[in-house]
Amino acid sequence: MSTQTVAILGASPKPERYSHKALKALMEHGHDVIPVHPARADIDGIPTARSLDEITRPVDTLTVYVSPTHSLPLAEAIIRLRPGRVILNPGTESPELEARLSEAGIVWQHACTLVLLSTGQF
Repeated sequence: MSTQTVAILGASPKPERYSHKALKALMEHGHDVIPVHPARADIDGIPTARSLDEITRPVDTLTVYVSPTHSLPLAEAIIRLRPGRVILNPGTESPELEARLSEAGIVWQHACTLVLLSTGQF
């Protein structure tokens, strides 16, 4: 298993949220996580980035947990981040964002981060 740097757009401090479950599962699998949350300094002691533009290191995977209403305005920030891939978790699919990512040469997929981790496909 290779370790990845994974940014979690829409990270939540609430344990019942899938983005929080993904944060925990990614860490359990040895990945370096960067929670992205505009109003929190940390989540479970892990420092957050308040925006995608605050991330200064390469990101292998950006996993998205915000609705298209919130992600589409962030398209340019996602493109500037240049992640190796973008995972659009269930409910985050956006044809407009997907088109912008494809035009920028950024690989994206409709998938569930938790399923990918639990089946060894991450």
